[in-house]
Amino acid sequence: MTTADAASSDPASSAAPAPATAAVPDHLLLLPLRQRIVERDLGVRALHLHRAGRDDLSHRFGDDTVENIYSVSKTVTALAVGIAAQEGLLDVEDLLVDHLPVPAGGYGAGIEQVRLRHLITMTSGSPILGFLDEHRDHEDLTGLFLGTDLVAAPGEHWEYSNGSIFLLSRVISERSGQTLRDWLMPRLFEPLGILNPQWHTTRDGYSWGATGLHLKSGQLARIGRLLLQGGEYDGTQLVPSRWIDEMHGDAAWVATGDPEPEAAQYGYGVWQCTPEGVWRADGALGQIILVMPRQRAVLTITSRLEGRSAAETQRAVWEELLPLL
Repeated sequence: MTTADAASSDPASSAAPAPATAAVPDHLLLLPLRQRIVERDLGVRALHLHRAGRDDLSHRFGDDTVENIYSVSKTVTALAVGIAAQEGLLDVEDLLVDHLPVPAGGYGAGIEQVRLRHLITMTSGSPILGFLDEHRDHEDLTGLFLGTDLVAAPGEHWEYSNGSIFLLSRVISERSGQTLRDWLMPRLFEPLGILNPQWHTTRDGYSWGATGLHLKSGQLARIGRLLLQGGEYDGTQLVPSRWIDEMHGDAAWVATGDPEPEAAQYGYGVWQCTPEGVWRADGALGQIILVMPRQRAVLTITSRLEGRSAAETQRAVWEELLPLL
């Protein structure tokens, strides 16, 4: 007799409501979240849910076009750092100045103290954040960063910085002789079935690293699956599992000072989420990869959310989907 048959044979149990932990059929699993997205006008374009040992679920609210994943690019660059470390090209405790040539005007004050760990956690102390036109359009952003005085001691202050993450891209290019995009092609993109990704470059031809990678939602979902599976994809270990653990490990988190609970802690190219154990990649306008190890699941979201925080989308996931997993 099955559990369901046993329950139906008991008059008391047949009158009782289904337990809160009752499995939700796959075709209904995303429905509450989809309804919330529509009701709150959260601008979501696509959802992809991967669960270990189960069929993937997806829903598209529009065409699956190639889109800028914005700062999820930072997470991809963090993956590149882990691969480069395994290949002996660098270590996160290395000094930045040991990897890049001295700029024409010499180093800015304090630059000699910056380690790659400060770049990946955005605690370098450099004021070259990469958002101003004079930074983005500079003919030598690397030289500008290295030649500018720090405004805080490395590790002392967190500040969101495209400039710091770009320098990691620049370091890998210096060590490999290739742009970050080209270097990652055989190591990450091609094994994930991402055959011709476009990645914005600086004026002098280096992959931005911090932003500008363009992918379809299904391609981004493969990166999410890689994160959930500790760097493994389809039987091949593309990124060291130890590095994936370090990216969101206790030693990686840095307090940001942001009053938004979903943005309070930043690690190695990823953010800590409020539900225990959950962490994410996060890009502007609602590009999100939510890694939920305890649920053995990862949810990838692409969006066009204008003028509002994507934390609202995350809270919709916590309330409408997470309890069902």
